[in-house]
Amino acid sequence: MPDLLLELRSEEIPARMQRKAAGDLKKMMTDGLVEAGLTYEAAREHWTPRRLALDIRGVTARSKDISEEIKGPSTKAPEQAVQGFLRKAGLSSIAEAHVHADPKKGDFYVAHIAKPGRAAEEIIAELVPGIIRGFPWPKSMRWGLASAKPGSLRWVRPLQSILCTFGPETEEPVVVDFEIDGIRSGNVTYGHRFHAPGAITVRRFDDYAAKLEAAKVVLDADRRKEIILSDARNLAFANGLDLVDDEGLLEEVSGLVEWPVVLMGEFEQDFLAIPSEVIRLTIRANQKCFVTRPQGIGEELSNRFILTANIEASDGGKEIAHGNGKVVRARLSDALYFWKTDQGDLPDLDQLQASAEKFGLDLKKPLDQRMARLDHLGVTFHAKLGTQGERVERIRLLAHHLSGLISADRELVDRAVVLAKADLTTEVVGEFPELQGAMGYKYALLQGEHVSVAAAIEEHYKPQGPSDRVPTNLVSITAALADKLDTLVGFWIIDEKPTGSKDPFALRRAALGVIRLLLENSIKLSLSNALAEAWIWVANDLFFQRQENLRAALREIAKLSALSDRASLDEWFERNEQAQRDEVRHSFGRMTATRSDLLAFFHDRLKVYLRDQGARHDLIDAVLAAGSRPISPLEGEMSPQATEGVADPRTAPPSALPGISPTRGEIGQSSNDDLLQIVRRVLALGTFLDTEDGSNLLAGTKRAANILAAEEKKKTTIAENVEPALFREEAEKSLFAAVNQAEKEAGEAIENEDFSAAMLALSALREPADSFFERVLVNDEDQAVRANRLALLARIRAATDQVADFSKIAG
Repeated sequence: MPDLLLELRSEEIPARMQRKAAGDLKKMMTDGLVEAGLTYEAAREHWTPRRLALDIRGVTARSKDISEEIKGPSTKAPEQAVQGFLRKAGLSSIAEAHVHADPKKGDFYVAHIAKPGRAAEEIIAELVPGIIRGFPWPKSMRWGLASAKPGSLRWVRPLQSILCTFGPETEEPVVVDFEIDGIRSGNVTYGHRFHAPGAITVRRFDDYAAKLEAAKVVLDADRRKEIILSDARNLAFANGLDLVDDEGLLEEVSGLVEWPVVLMGEFEQDFLAIPSEVIRLTIRANQKCFVTRPQGIGEELSNRFILTANIEASDGGKEIAHGNGKVVRARLSDALYFWKTDQGDLPDLDQLQASAEKFGLDLKKPLDQRMARLDHLGVTFHAKLGTQGERVERIRLLAHHLSGLISADRELVDRAVVLAKADLTTEVVGEFPELQGAMGYKYALLQGEHVSVAAAIEEHYKPQGPSDRVPTNLVSITAALADKLDTLVGFWIIDEKPTGSKDPFALRRAALGVIRLLLENSIKLSLSNALAEAWIWVANDLFFQRQENLRAALREIAKLSALSDRASLDEWFERNEQAQRDEVRHSFGRMTATRSDLLAFFHDRLKVYLRDQGARHDLIDAVLAAGSRPISPLEGEMSPQATEGVADPRTAPPSALPGISPTRGEIGQSSNDDLLQIVRRVLALGTFLDTEDGSNLLAGTKRAANILAAEEKKKTTIAENVEPALFREEAEKSLFAAVNQAEKEAGEAIENEDFSAAMLALSALREPADSFFERVLVNDEDQAVRANRLALLARIRAATDQVADFSKIAG
């Protein structure tokens, strides 16, 4: 079967676009072939800085003939329907249609369409120009005289030639002939622009790749990467060094060269006084070069770097290496200046006193000065969420609360949080924003901060993704949790939540960070409690107008609510004035709505995390469903419309913000706000269900749940309590006794967070439940007996619901 070779050659394509562009070309081309009625056996894309190439094997030579019938309207249908049918079928008049008879519906029109197959060359010649014109480059350009014409060709860089051949291996392939904006397809390409710029005539992919190799072009991108990495390691080793691997840089550099030539450059030893991260980023960002380190000497760098040229120079690359060295030295001189400047005093210290007093800063220390300046300058965090200084104040208060919950040193946490954002105003971070945190760590150590404080400054941003390291130091964990919870609550309050694939503020990543911090450090934390505390401090800045009495009241109400202390709640409302009661009720409703929504968001992220860890989705759903008791506690849930009409909560007075309905609701909090407990339940449930007792209990529990669901749907009376006096069968008595015992033992085990023991207690229900269903007719003719037996089934469901909603489990 014939093969297709396609090459689109242009000026240099940006390295970051090449891999995706080659993939897009492959997908668009193969989809187009299939849609046109052709098939193929295999396709592979290739790319270099100057070309996208496609090798498609085993393409059918011709599309199949197609015959189809298109059913139309009745022969008595109005003219409008007939005209629509003609357009759909591609007929010029109704005379071209056939009339079919239907005994029931009468006569109707049918179009008999016959489409003869087309040669693959014809299809390809039509397909490729459309792909080129509609190619999804992130950025494209027009060029030359033709660019002045409407609809002229756009490409990422000026398109120079198109190679397109088609044919079987045993025959001479043909050129698929087409033209686009004056560029006609052919069987000619060109090699390396310096070493072999002449024309090269090719037939099919095999000789195309071989001739390009001879013309100093390595077509395979992965092979270019292998060449660069191998040569770089060998060159470093020959000089007593180790290459510092960098996969991202390797991918980028392989997209900058067609004929990779690895060379070594150097800079002065004095520059090694700069932190290694800064040296590496300077050389990487400006010259796309790899750094090296002495063999066997930890993280210290050497003063030599590896560069990749695109040419075999006559002097062996000495001049290229020298030129790169000059640029690297200039950039490192700037970096050294930034590094030293950050360790000196700021020129505006006299203006920073107020900020220093606010945060308890020592203006004799450089990092403290930078934090004072960050606050003094009023650097914006977000237009609706205030300045970085205001945010640090919030995080500081939240971290103080969290440090007590997870037993972190409060003084160290406070110091870490106060300095966590200070390096944002340093010169090095201004040049390399990706070093925020890392530079704060180094500057903190230089000014004598506790090692835990320094580590927390760097680690409070972590983890920043599923593969990023999770902090283990309690100071770092507390700072990281406070930072992420403040971010999530803040953006929830201003209604900047993730939607679909859009998440501009990386809130999903922040939630996953909280989940990993808690689970991977085995930390028990009530998210409801933490979210409520975070909400209070964000709301304090946005619309509380810093009312101390309101904050204190909300914290007291939240605590009483979590404890389900109805009497104390009622007493609080009785002793306060109506205005205070209304404001607290209104604010608490807003807090509850935000907390509920965010907790659901955390559950969604937790599901994704656990599924990635291999947990069964139905077990996760079962555990979450069993613990989803209401967390809204005070005077009813806030309606979804509660925040409508509030343009900017920063400027709206409390009286202008909507409140909540006066209907008194449930008091209490969800048992699903402890993520560590959820995970332990899922693990214990999975282990239990793998046993015979587990699978049998699941079947019995589901049977009970199904009977209950059916009777509840029919609105059958179910007794509120089980009455032993109504038992008629020994199996009822045995099941009742077993349920009482299992419920008690499982409840005690759950209180002790021994979920395996809870499962073991529930497993005792298996035999009496089986016996009950074998010997007892639930739907007895006596209504009281039936209601009592249904109540007994409800007790089975309630007992197992302490651990999981078994109705959600598959099987």
